[in-house]
Amino acid sequence: MSEQRYPWPAGAATGVGSLPGTDPGEALRVVFGELPDLPYLPELPDRGPGAELLGRTAGLLVELPVELYAARWRLAARPGRDLRRTRDLLERDLDELVEVADGYTGVLKVAAGGPLTLAAGLELPSGGAVLADPGAVRDLTTSLAEGIAAHVAAVSARVPGASVLVQLDEPSLPAVLAGRVRTASGLGTYRPVPVGDATESLRTVLSAAGVPALVHCCAADVPVGLLRAAGAVAVAVDTALLPGDPAGLDAWGEALDAGLGLFAGAVPATASRGADAAAADAVRDFWHRLGLSPAQLPEQVVLTQACGLVGAGPEQARAALRYAVDAARRVADEPDRT
Repeated sequence: MSEQRYPWPAGAATGVGSLPGTDPGEALRVVFGELPDLPYLPELPDRGPGAELLGRTAGLLVELPVELYAARWRLAARPGRDLRRTRDLLERDLDELVEVADGYTGVLKVAAGGPLTLAAGLELPSGGAVLADPGAVRDLTTSLAEGIAAHVAAVSARVPGASVLVQLDEPSLPAVLAGRVRTASGLGTYRPVPVGDATESLRTVLSAAGVPALVHCCAADVPVGLLRAAGAVAVAVDTALLPGDPAGLDAWGEALDAGLGLFAGAVPATASRGADAAAADAVRDFWHRLGLSPAQLPEQVVLTQACGLVGAGPEQARAALRYAVDAARRVADEPDRT
C-alpha cells in the first residue's frame, strides 16, 4: 500500500465553515453525521457578534483585546464584555465538540480568519483599519499565530484521537494585495500590501499552527502562487471563479502539479437534485484542462460547497453537505470520466 501523501483521506468531502442556526451541539451532530471522513468545527453566525468570522477570530488573539464599537470590531485597551462573550461562545463550541466527537480518530478541520483579512476588518483604537499601520499588522500577525497554536492545542486536548487540519479564511486577501480595501469614509483605499509582506504574514500563521493548514479564498483572483509559497498544504476556492484564461490556468496547473491540494467548492449552497453529478463533472473538467493525472484527482482534491451555508435553511445545508459527499464518491469512482 502506498503512503498517504495528503493529510485527508482520498475521496473526502467537507464543509467550508458556517451553518445556519444557534445550537452548536446540533450543528456538530449534522457535520459528523453527514461528513464522516472530514468533519469540521462549524461557525454559527446567527448567534450574533462574536460568532461570525471576524469576531470569532479576534477572540483568539493573544494580548490584543478587542471590543465592539459602532457595530465594528476594534482593538481595545483592556478585555471587556464583548471579548468575554466571544470567548464564551467558542468555549461552548469546544465543550459540545467533546460530546459529539467522543472516540473520533480521523481528520478534524477547524477554521479562523487569516492575518490579512483580519487586518482589513479590524480597526485601530484611534480609527481606521489595522491595515493602515504596517507595525500593527505585524503585531496582529504574531498575536494571531499564538492564538491559532493555542486553539489547535485546545481542540487536540478535547479530541485526542483526531488529527487537526487548520483552515485560514482569507476572503479579503486579493483586495489587500491590489489596494482595493476602502477606508471607513468610502472615499479612499488603503495602500496595497506588498506580496512579500503578505506571504510572510501568512507563513507566520500557517507555520505556527503546528499542523497541516490550508487557505480558503472565495474571490475570483486567488493568488495561488503566493499561498503555495506561504506553506499552505491546499487552497479552498469556489470552482465557479476558477480562471479560464491561459495565464490563470498555468498558475493553477503549476501549483497543483507541484502537489498543492485543492478544496473544490463545486456544490452550490442551495444545491438541488443532480448537484453531485454537476460538481463532479466540473472538477474533472478543470483537472482535464490542466492536463493533470486523473489518478491523482481523488487524493489531491476535496469536495466542498462554494461558500458557507449560514444563508441556507437547515435542510438545504444538510443537502449541500450530502451532495459534496456524493460528488466526492463520484470523483473517486470515476476520476477520468470526461
